[in-house]
Amino acid sequence: MNNQAKDRLLQWKEEWSKGFKREKARILVCAGTGCVANGSLDVYQALKKEVEARGEYITVDLLLEEDEKTGVSVVKSGCHGFCEMGPLVRLEPSGVLYIKVKTEDAPEIVEALLTNGKPVERLLYRHPVTGEVYAEEQQIPFYHHQNRTALAHCGVIDPEDIREYIVDEGYQGLMRVLTEMTPEEVCQEILASGLRGRGGGGFPTGRKWEFTRIEKSVKKYVVCNGDEGDPGAFMDRSLMEGDPHKVLEGMAIAGYAIGADEGYIYVRAEYPLAVKRLKVAIESAKQYGLLGQNILGTGFNFEVKIKEGAGAFVCGEETALLASIEGKRGMPSPKPPFPAQSGLWGKPTLINNVETFANVAKIIVKGAAWFKGQGTEKSSGTKTFAITGQVANTGLIEVPMGVTLRQVVFEIGGGLRGGKKFKAVQIGGPSGGCLTEEHLDLKLDYDSLLSAGAMIGSGGLVVMDEDTCMVEVARFFMNFTQNESCGKCVPCREGTKRMLEILQRAVDGEGRPDDVELLQDLAEAVRDGSLCGLGKTAPNPVLTMLKYFKDEYIAHVVDKKCPAGVCSALKGYQIDPDKCKGCSKCARTCPVQAISGEIKKPFTIDQEKCIKCGACVSNCPFKAIKEG
Repeated sequence: MNNQAKDRLLQWKEEWSKGFKREKARILVCAGTGCVANGSLDVYQALKKEVEARGEYITVDLLLEEDEKTGVSVVKSGCHGFCEMGPLVRLEPSGVLYIKVKTEDAPEIVEALLTNGKPVERLLYRHPVTGEVYAEEQQIPFYHHQNRTALAHCGVIDPEDIREYIVDEGYQGLMRVLTEMTPEEVCQEILASGLRGRGGGGFPTGRKWEFTRIEKSVKKYVVCNGDEGDPGAFMDRSLMEGDPHKVLEGMAIAGYAIGADEGYIYVRAEYPLAVKRLKVAIESAKQYGLLGQNILGTGFNFEVKIKEGAGAFVCGEETALLASIEGKRGMPSPKPPFPAQSGLWGKPTLINNVETFANVAKIIVKGAAWFKGQGTEKSSGTKTFAITGQVANTGLIEVPMGVTLRQVVFEIGGGLRGGKKFKAVQIGGPSGGCLTEEHLDLKLDYDSLLSAGAMIGSGGLVVMDEDTCMVEVARFFMNFTQNESCGKCVPCREGTKRMLEILQRAVDGEGRPDDVELLQDLAEAVRDGSLCGLGKTAPNPVLTMLKYFKDEYIAHVVDKKCPAGVCSALKGYQIDPDKCKGCSKCARTCPVQAISGEIKKPFTIDQEKCIKCGACVSNCPFKAIKEG
């Protein structure tokens, strides 16, 4: 039976590989959410039409034909990661990457590919500082410094074609555990790899698996947490969209390891493309006997269902997520018991996030030592980050654990936009904290970040420049957390509300000096007294703001000034009498008649009436009005 399973998967791989070898070239069009929003599907259709018009179009299905025709395939792939530059088109085998492609570029791209093979230079990436032009994707600094493991297939294969996944070692990990390993050996292999949960907490994955395995129960569950709610985070979404089979394979391996025959993927309904591709992947995996009953003829059964969440941030917490799957209101429960003991419908349940499962199959195929050889001693492997904000190159990246913040921001991210000065980075979303210039050489791993008062979280990373108000940043994240609090426990429900009120007073110019100490005390109380992990980490942005930018907060509440000039309530406008020509344009555009004066003489602003709208600054032809 074991040999039959191996032979079946090997036969598929060899048969379909013949079809892919008939491709003399492949055009990969990014069909991740970001590029789709920018028109990449129209680009795909235009490129396909051009290739068909030249009689060169080919698909893998031609392997079923008797002739040996070769040609060019045009494929919709998952996210390439370089979201700032989309829509993206990559040519294989040359590796040429085109950026910001439009439908009208299709004829030129196809013509160049089929004639001289030289890339279309105007569509290549040009470094914003050096001006250097890069043809191949892997030469671009954004990609060159990455190590794509979990994201290895994203942007490389068609996520809706299981054959492409199988040809590139897909389901080999599942086959190995079903034919060569005991459940206990699988758990030990994952534990030996050092893989830690990629959803935020960083708990050793193998230990969680073993805890669930040893529980005595006829029924157990595997749950994949795809409820990615952090502002600016899209790592799990891109994985589900770009490589759904890798997530399914990881879940099936986990199911075998703990003794479960059923799994759920909890994904927010705001991710329709991820839901669609997961459904396609589940059906095709069942069609080929890789999910469902008697997988690969081994007697192992594993079904996967999708549960669409309503987008509540608290459902990222595992007990709240389980309640939501059960049809209850998503609210966390006290621990113990832990889900490994009593989870979904009271049965032992294993919960990991999307990225964690995406690493599993490759660990099984390549071994724990391979995975352990990447990253740091206590934080093995790689980590995906969604890098956004005021950095030159935004997008989805994957780097070994232990790289520095400086490498991520300045080598991969290309530095700050417009040559601005780096100020801080918010890492870990609302549950994380700020890192400053003094942390640029800090290693991005679980323990180093915790020592700095931050956390990796799910991997959201927002870069901020010198023009960012850190008090407003703290207020923004606290507003998000307060709105998303489930309200079950008093510290989180009331504490976040009070903290938000204090921060709002500060940016409104109504802050009080004693608010500094009160805000600190409240943050610590919420951290220490909240029921779930989300409540306990909710004060992190405030605590790190007070730790690293306390002077900026004091300026708001004592001096009534916003050093970054962001908070409109703390802005003041002054007319320079030496520059003012008395044209009266400012007075005519002021919506509250706060400006007065005589024609051809300097005008003045009544600060009591001024609402700080900035209309006068925008309309002054002599640039005589400045913030002061």
